[in-house]
Amino acid sequence: ANTIRRVHISEIPIFAIDDVIILENTSILPDEILAHRLGLIPLKSDPLYSLRDRDKVVVRLSLKVSAENGKRTVYSGDLISDDPHIVPVYKNIPIVKLERGQKIVLEAYARLGVGKDHAKWQAVSTASYKFRPIIKIDYRKCELCEECIRVCPRNILILDEKKIKVVNEIECSLCESCMEICPVDAIKVIGDENNIIFIIETTGSLSAEEAFYKSLEIIKEKASQFIEALKNLDNGDRNEKNGSN
Repeated sequence: ANTIRRVHISEIPIFAIDDVIILENTSILPDEILAHRLGLIPLKSDPLYSLRDRDKVVVRLSLKVSAENGKRTVYSGDLISDDPHIVPVYKNIPIVKLERGQKIVLEAYARLGVGKDHAKWQAVSTASYKFRPIIKIDYRKCELCEECIRVCPRNILILDEKKIKVVNEIECSLCESCMEICPVDAIKVIGDENNIIFIIETTGSLSAEEAFYKSLEIIKEKASQFIEALKNLDNGDRNEKNGSN
C-alpha cells in the first residue's frame, strides 16, 4: 500500500511548464519569478503518456496581455495552448497584476516530468491510506457514560435509543481515543489489514481514478523489469559456473 502511495507522489508523469521565453515584461514581477509562477500552474494531462515520451512531446503555450485601459489581472486562463488537451486545469489562477500601460508577452513550453524531479510535476496533492475501521461495542459492559461520544474527533458515535451507535464507520481515523477513555473497555477499534482505504486528491492534471490506475501500471512495469533483471543475473551466474568447469 505504501508503494502505491509513494508512486502517486513521485512517479506519475504529467505536464508542467518547464521553459519560458519572455519577450516583453514590464510588470512588477521579475522574469524569474514570473517563470516560477507559470511552472506551478497545473496543466491537464493524459494518462496514456509515459516518461518515454518526455523528449518527444513538447506543448507550447503563449501569453500576450497588456493593460491598455487600466489595471487588470493576468490569469492562467489567458495562456493559449497549441494543444487543446494540454491546458491549465483552472482558468482563474492569478499570475500577476498589471498597471496601466504594462505588458507581458511570452512563450512557455510544457514537458512531461515526475514529482521526484520537481514538485510542479507532482500529480497529487494528497495521497494517504488507512486500514478499514471496524468498531465493536460490547453492550453488556457499556454503562452509557457517553465519554466515547465526547472525545470522538470525527463525531461518528451517537446515543440512539439508549445505545451507543456508530454512524459512518468508514470516517473513523483509528485514533482509539474512545478506547482509551472507556472505563469498562466496552469499545474496541481495529483496522482490517485486508481492506485498505486510499485517499487521493489530485492537482486536477489527472482524475483520482486515472492517477490510481496509472500508479498500478507503473508498479507493474517496475516489477516486470525487476523480474527480468533477476533472470539475467541468474543466467549470468550459471554461465560463469559453466565456464569455470
